[in-house]
Amino acid sequence: MSSAKPKTLRIDRISCIGSGLCAELLPELIDLDEWGFPIIADRTIPPRLNGPARRAVAACPVLAVHTDEDPC
Repeated sequence: MSSAKPKTLRIDRISCIGSGLCAELLPELIDLDEWGFPIIADRTIPPRLNGPARRAVAACPVLAVHTDEDPC
């Protein structure tokens, strides 16, 4: 059994411009509010979603999406 800390997802709400790419690439974890800004109900990233989570982080035009592995 691995003792690695589970990966978590977070949004820098100050930087976020509400482009919606993160929710498009990771709809399993990210919803959008009525103004198009992301809502994350569960921050823990299941191992099966590591790839899509990395793509969502990389696609954010203002680098507002992070995982616990990313430097802030």
